[in-house]
Amino acid sequence: MESEWDSREQHFLDAVRENIISGLFFTILYILAYLLSSHFRKRTDKEDYYTSDDEDAMVYKIALWICSFTLAVSIGAVLLLPISIITNEILLVYPNSYYVKWLNESLIHGLWNQIFLFSNLALFILIPFAYFLTESEGFAGSKKGIKARIYETVVVLLLLGMLVFGFTVVLTALLDVDKITQESISDFWDFYLPYLYSCISLLGVLMLLISTPLGVTHLFTVIGQLVVKPQFMHDLDDELDSARFEEDHLKRKLKGSNNSIQQNGHTELRRRLKEVETERKELERKQKASPWQRNVAYPLVWLLLFILTVISLCMVGQNIFKLLLGYGSLPVGVQELALGKASLSKLGSFGSAIEVILIFYVMLASIVGFYNVPWFKSLRPRHSDTAMTKIIANSIVLLILSSALPLLSRSIGITTFDLLGEFGRIDWLGSFYIVFGYNVAFGVFTAMCLGNKFTKTMRDYLLDRLRFYWGSPHDKTLAASNPLSMAVNGRRSLQATKLD
Repeated sequence: MESEWDSREQHFLDAVRENIISGLFFTILYILAYLLSSHFRKRTDKEDYYTSDDEDAMVYKIALWICSFTLAVSIGAVLLLPISIITNEILLVYPNSYYVKWLNESLIHGLWNQIFLFSNLALFILIPFAYFLTESEGFAGSKKGIKARIYETVVVLLLLGMLVFGFTVVLTALLDVDKITQESISDFWDFYLPYLYSCISLLGVLMLLISTPLGVTHLFTVIGQLVVKPQFMHDLDDELDSARFEEDHLKRKLKGSNNSIQQNGHTELRRRLKEVETERKELERKQKASPWQRNVAYPLVWLLLFILTVISLCMVGQNIFKLLLGYGSLPVGVQELALGKASLSKLGSFGSAIEVILIFYVMLASIVGFYNVPWFKSLRPRHSDTAMTKIIANSIVLLILSSALPLLSRSIGITTFDLLGEFGRIDWLGSFYIVFGYNVAFGVFTAMCLGNKFTKTMRDYLLDRLRFYWGSPHDKTLAASNPLSMAVNGRRSLQATKLD
């Protein structure tokens, strides 16, 4: 009797400890997400709940809280695989340590289930509720107020839910006729909702298929903007003086202009002045950079990105060959989790660390690539200049991308950690053709984007040379303005001067 009570007490204490850890984890994520959402949120007379009326203030408070919760879930989804991999390595190194006994299979499995639950809650209920609440005004003839707006939002949300449910039933019937006859309306939570989430997860990995290769190549441009490049053939002092002279000239021209100048002339001058000011600030930043930043930091960061890209492509290629030869496993989940039994990588803890870095690298590349896709550039958030509707749109996009990240990482072979909980029960993960085709498409698209990135300058130069010799006079003028052509022509002129 005493041993039975001891086991029940230990089970209760373990559950309390896991709930406390999970609560602290999500609290920290929510605080970070709230600060990030507040950083980008636009404060206007309508949206700023410190200066607006009480009704709008409460509406935008609720929307901001929901967006913060969604963003916190997104961050948690990104951290699922890294936390699981690191936990496995810690338990492998310290199997009997008293201080890491709270890291166990039950805690990790619980985190995966909670992230899946919160993802569904935010995706199907909270985010649509936040959007309809910000757009609602109450039904015609009803008393205005927050209650009327919430009532209208709930009604619209129920109608949308019925529409989505009907669409899911029809789609399921079209794709799987035999299985739909075995299901009923009462199986919504056990069949239709996971099936709908499976479709959205497939949409997420397809979005990652487009955005990640673009982001991988665009990251090389981003580091050129954040880290000062080596200035081997540039005289920063002369360029800075020229920019300052032009800026002063434009300011004097604007100040001394009279009313006879047309308004479009003023607009053109102001636009050019803004460009020159931006160029002058960038040149001052480059001039203030130390030689170490200019000559060492940029090559190291560039080399690190290149190494990570090559490693990820090698892993994708290895996974393709494993699937072809038949000893590569599909990314289906497991019911029983065994942590601390064996390392996930043949390189041990070092290989696991590389896997964690690659997961973060893929997520960073996918976000950068998504906001550089021409159709989604308008969604890019800006500091203190992002409307609430855009914050809601960004929240749902980041949730879809982050929820698909564990599926992507496991599907293309970045990690061998099995998906846990409902993430491993997604239908399309068991299809060999989908997983194999996705691996091939991901590798080909990434290689094509990298090839286009690193050969663009030379290809443009060769095309300009052909235009220069066989094109029209206009084409020759355009060819001469190519940066590489100008550099080559300048070097030839310098050599001719030395020979003379």
